[in-house]
Amino acid sequence: MPGARAAGNHLMTVAHGAGASIGASLALRTALEIAVDQALEAALPGLPRTSMRAKLLCLRGYAAPETARRATAVWTHVCLGCHYHQYEMGPTHAQVRAWRQEIAALANRLTP
Repeated sequence: MPGARAAGNHLMTVAHGAGASIGASLALRTALEIAVDQALEAALPGLPRTSMRAKLLCLRGYAAPETARRATAVWTHVCLGCHYHQYEMGPTHAQVRAWRQEIAALANRLTP
């Protein structure tokens, strides 16, 4: 997980433009997904084959309600940042930086 967050940090510092923001968003989404997987693995083995939406629903039973809500919210926003069309504006650097901070905080809360 630190590798994915580091990749997001690197993309945000050395590259500019929509491509960098999308790349950083993908790396940050991966970091969050890994944190959620690790948090649920001990309680629910075999869950990695499940969709992330289902995992986020399960997270409500194994993490603090506020943590689960924040994880779902930031995952939804980061996914939107990863999949935008040419006629839409991609995520801004400020949005990606906010997602990075939120995902780092969530990863620390989810780490057993």
